[in-house]
Amino acid sequence: MRWEGLRLETGEGAQGETTPLFARSAVTRTFDTPEFRGVTFYEIHARSIINRVPSASRVPFEWTINPYRGCTHACTYCFARRTHEYLDLDSGRDFDSKIVVKVNAPDLVRKELAAPRWGGHPIAMGTNVDCYQRAEGRYRLMPGILAALRDARNPFSILTKGSLILRDLDLLAEAAEVTDVSTAVSIGFTDESLWRAVEPGTPSPRKRLEVCATLNEHGIPCGVLMAPILPYLGDSPQALETTVRRIAETGATHVTPIVLHLRPGAREWFMAWLSREHPRLVPRYLELYGRGAYAPKAYQERIGHAVRALARKYGIGRSAPRDDHATGGGDRAPKADGNAAAEAGGARSWRRPGERPAPPPAPPAPPEQLTLL
Repeated sequence: MRWEGLRLETGEGAQGETTPLFARSAVTRTFDTPEFRGVTFYEIHARSIINRVPSASRVPFEWTINPYRGCTHACTYCFARRTHEYLDLDSGRDFDSKIVVKVNAPDLVRKELAAPRWGGHPIAMGTNVDCYQRAEGRYRLMPGILAALRDARNPFSILTKGSLILRDLDLLAEAAEVTDVSTAVSIGFTDESLWRAVEPGTPSPRKRLEVCATLNEHGIPCGVLMAPILPYLGDSPQALETTVRRIAETGATHVTPIVLHLRPGAREWFMAWLSREHPRLVPRYLELYGRGAYAPKAYQERIGHAVRALARKYGIGRSAPRDDHATGGGDRAPKADGNAAAEAGGARSWRRPGERPAPPPAPPAPPEQLTLL
C-alpha cells in the first residue's frame, strides 16, 4: 500500500486528533449517530487515487481505486487489516473504527483519467476495503467516482458487501451503456448467527443476495464471491448447498468459492475471536493453517469441487440474457479462468464497443492461491 501519496490538512471541524504517521494533522471527525458511534474519521486530501498494483501481488488486475482505508464492516477475517499498521494504527479495533477518507477522490479520479498518459485500463474497486461501507452513506464519494469513469468510458469492476451500491444503480447503468462494467458481492455463507459473529458491520447475507438479484435484473452483471468459506463453521455439505442454492436464485452470473486464508494481522484478530467463541476449533485451525496463510491445497480443492458441482446443479451461469441492449449480448460476464482473484477483482476479457462476445468459457479449475479475501 502506498501512503506517500497522502497529504493531510487541517480544517474547520478538526478535533486535533493525530496519529504518529501523520506529518500534519488530518481533519478528524466523529458523528453522534448510532451507526457511527465510536468511529473516528480522518479526512485527508490524497495526491493520487488510481493506484498501480505491484506485480508481486499476483492478482489479475493492475489498477485500483480505494477511497477509504479501514472498514466499519469489522469482518474478523479481513485480509486488509494489516494495512492499518502502515499508519501506526493496530490491525484490530483501530481498523474497524478509525477510517481514513480521501475526500478529494472524485476530483482526483476525473483528473487522472483525463491525463494523456492514462491508457484506459480496467480499474478494480473494493479489492482492499469496501468502497460501499457505511461511511460511504455520509461521504458519498462513489457517485463522483462512477460519473468520472462513465464520462471517460473507462472499464471498471466493483466487489462489495454493501447494499449502498444500489443507491448508484442509475450511474452504473449509464456507465454500462458506454463501457464494460461488472460487479460482485461477497457472500461466504447464509447462516445468520455466523454472519452476526464474524461480519457484524455488514448487511445481512439475505440483503446481499437481494443486491445481487437487483443488479442483474437491471442489466448490471453481478456474480458472487463465495468468500470466505470458514472451515468447520460454514463448510458442511448442507451449508454449502444452502448458500449455492440461494445464490442461484439471484441470477448470479457466476460463483467463485474462496476458502478462508489468514495473513498476518487478520490471523491474530481472527484466532483471538476463535479462541473466545469456539475454543475447541483452535487445534483444528492450527492444523490447517499452522504452515502458512492458506489451508492445504487438498482441502481447497475439495471445497472448490463441491461448490462447482452445486453451481452446475442449480444452473448458475446458464441464464440467457433478457435482451442484447441490457447485457451487451452476454459479453459482460466475467472471465472464468480458474483464478478466484480474477473474478473477485472483476478482471475479464475487455472488448471494444460493438465487438461480439467470445464463446462461454469452460468451468474454472480450483485455484492454487487465493489472494483477495
